[in-house]
Amino acid sequence: MRVARLICSLLLAVGLLAIPVQSRAQVAVGISVRIGPPELPIYEQPLCPGEGYIWTPGYWAWDGDDYYWVPGTWVLVPEVGFFWTPAYWAWDSSGFIFYEGYWGPVVGFYGGINYGYGYFGHGL
Repeated sequence: MRVARLICSLLLAVGLLAIPVQSRAQVAVGISVRIGPPELPIYEQPLCPGEGYIWTPGYWAWDGDDYYWVPGTWVLVPEVGFFWTPAYWAWDSSGFIFYEGYWGPVVGFYGGINYGYGYFGHGL
């Protein structure tokens, strides 16, 4: 089961890298869950591997039956001056909706969640 989750996490990470750099709009993935995600875990952030990297916080993903944690990672910024807006879950009238993270010239809204490590829920 852990191997399957690891593979899913890696495939998701590769998929995020395939999103066009100029993508600036937040898009819901089409997942609606009636049970909210668990609290964000507290963990040690690894040291930055070098200049030009930005921390992309982890998030809870849904596998159809339960939530699983996708760990944060250091990623090279795709374009000078771009920032990462983290993924988040938000309540809608019918359940929790997942909003993917994205790159853009400003940090957008990401649910007002305190991810720590420079993300304190004050996006645009």
